[in-house]
Amino acid sequence: MRDVFDGVFVFIEAVEAGGFAKAADRLALTRSAVGKAVARLEERLGVRLFQRTTRSQCLTEDGQQYYERCVRALRELQAGEALLESGRLEVTGRLRVSMPVLFGRYCVAPILREFARQHPKLDLELNFSDRRVDLIAENFDIVVRNGGLSNETSLRARRLASQRKVLCAAPRYIEARGIPSTLDDFASHDLLGYWRGDHVLPWRLPDADGTLVEVQVASRLRFDDLEVIADAVVEGMGLAWLPYWLIRDRMHAGDLVALWEDRPSASLQCYAVWPVSDYLPLRCRMAIDALAASLPSDSEM
Repeated sequence: MRDVFDGVFVFIEAVEAGGFAKAADRLALTRSAVGKAVARLEERLGVRLFQRTTRSQCLTEDGQQYYERCVRALRELQAGEALLESGRLEVTGRLRVSMPVLFGRYCVAPILREFARQHPKLDLELNFSDRRVDLIAENFDIVVRNGGLSNETSLRARRLASQRKVLCAAPRYIEARGIPSTLDDFASHDLLGYWRGDHVLPWRLPDADGTLVEVQVASRLRFDDLEVIADAVVEGMGLAWLPYWLIRDRMHAGDLVALWEDRPSASLQCYAVWPVSDYLPLRCRMAIDALAASLPSDSEM
């Protein structure tokens, strides 16, 4: 029976990883071992689960149906585990969390490290990535996301914090170039753009009426790392629009000055996201509660 369950788990991993080679990496097995485990499962079931070519493997119709039933069964097992956990105060098991790189490093990871210290039987795995990870396919328990949420029905979310964004500059830049009074004044200033993918992300700043509008950033200086932008603005290279939590210490040290503080400011919402389940494991529920309780308030972010 154990061989059957082992084969099923290898099969699920092969589907979700997108191939035998990637599944082998995730499971710390050889590609041959993964292929043999799937072959034994196919022999026992009497059907072909994968259509194999020299370059790839894709599910057959039988394989797709079997995969969907296996996933449902696995969720039931996880729900049973969560139900048992709910009667215990001890947090155990593995918790895998993915988060944006800088926000994770500065704000999220310290909270989860303390959470792990308080619960010594918890296995904690933290992933730092600015790409939009697929938490189900990549087997994450929780993903911390900034910005808007998608309408995926397979996911649930809880708002954790609101990150205030600040227009800022170095004192030396202000002395040399002055402070822009309106959005039109930006045409005569150097702007430090946050470059993602193939475009620079717009800023959200107040117009003459105080209404927040999107400002397209035309700049010769573009970076795909917020901390590099923070360093560049300290060096007097231009204006930047950055999260307060990232530049707070630089402002307190006098290296940066916040501009337009008397005007409305935009915020970036932060959420914890997890797969839909009848029962959320205790370790997940308590970790989300810890983040919601410990992330800085809006004024501190």
